[in-house]
Amino acid sequence: MLARTTALLAAAMLCCLISTAGAAVTPYGQSFESLVLTDPSALGNDGWLVYGNVFSPDTTYLYGYGPYPAPNHNLAFSQIVSGEGGPTQELQQLVVFSDYENTGHALGNLIESNVYREYTIEAGDEGNCWFFEFDAKLGNIAGSSTAAAFIKTLDPGSGWALTNFITVDMTAIPIEWNRYRLSIGIDAGLVGQILQFGFMNQATNYEASGVFYDNVEIRSETVDVPDGSVVAKARMDQNYPNPFNPTTRIDFALGLPGTVEIAVFDISGRRVATLQNGHLAAGGHHVTWNGRTDRGDPASSGLYLYVLQTPTDRLTRRMMLVR
Repeated sequence: MLARTTALLAAAMLCCLISTAGAAVTPYGQSFESLVLTDPSALGNDGWLVYGNVFSPDTTYLYGYGPYPAPNHNLAFSQIVSGEGGPTQELQQLVVFSDYENTGHALGNLIESNVYREYTIEAGDEGNCWFFEFDAKLGNIAGSSTAAAFIKTLDPGSGWALTNFITVDMTAIPIEWNRYRLSIGIDAGLVGQILQFGFMNQATNYEASGVFYDNVEIRSETVDVPDGSVVAKARMDQNYPNPFNPTTRIDFALGLPGTVEIAVFDISGRRVATLQNGHLAAGGHHVTWNGRTDRGDPASSGLYLYVLQTPTDRLTRRMMLVR
C-alpha cells in the first residue's frame, strides 16, 4: 500500500504542490507540551503546514490544495491530544490523520494528507546531513488507510518537481512508543530547493487513519565532502529529458579506463534496472533507459536514482519517470 502512496505522491508533486518557500534550515525540537491544547492555531503558529492531494478511486490525480497553517482540531489533518504518552512523552502528543472535512471521502476518492515543516536549502547547508527523529505509536488505522513519515525536497526551478522522497512506513507500527529516524545528505545540487520534514497518510470512505507522534527533532551533522579542488575521475550529467516518458539518456565521462556500473534504483533503494556493467575506455559515453525493469516490466511513475559506480567513484543523480 505504501508503494501506491509513494507513486501517487511523486506524480502529484509534478503538477500540484505549491511551496511557501520557507526559512533557512534550522534545528527544531518539539515535545508539544508548551502548545495550548485548545488553541486551534497552536500548530500553525508553531510553523506546521498542511497540504492535501486527491485521487480518484482508480488513482487518477484530481487536485491539490494548500499549503495552509496546520489546524488543531479533530476534523482535518492534525491535532494536539493528551493522555497518549508514556514516561518520555509526558502529557501532550501530536496525532496526524486524514482530512475528514474533504467530502471526496464519500465518493471513494483517496485523500492524501500531509503535515510538515518546510525550509529553504542554502549554500551553507552543503555538506550537512539533516536528521528527522521522532517518537511514534500506532493510533486508529482501519481499512485501506496508510501512513508514513517523510523527508522531501522540491525544486522550484523545475516546476516544484519532487527530487527526493525518503520515507518510513508507519501503517503497521506497534501500539507502543518507539523512536524513528530519517536522514538526508545535502549536496550542491540541492541548494535553492525546498526541504520538508513531515507526516502523511492516505485514506478514503472516512476510514480511520491516525498515528501519534511526539518528541520531534530536526538536527544536522557535518559530513565529509571532497572540496572543489579534487579532480573527479568520472563525471555523470543530468539525464535528459527529465521528467521523461518513455526513454531518457544519461551522458557520462571517465577520466581513466575501468569497470563501470550504472544502475537505476527506486526511492526505497531497490535495484530496478542495470544500464551498464563492464569495462569502458576513458572519455565520453552514454546510456539510455527505456523506463523498464531488468525483467522487462514497465517501471511505475515516480522518482528514481541513477548511480554510476567505478573502483574509485560513486556518483548519484535523480530522475522522474511520468507515465
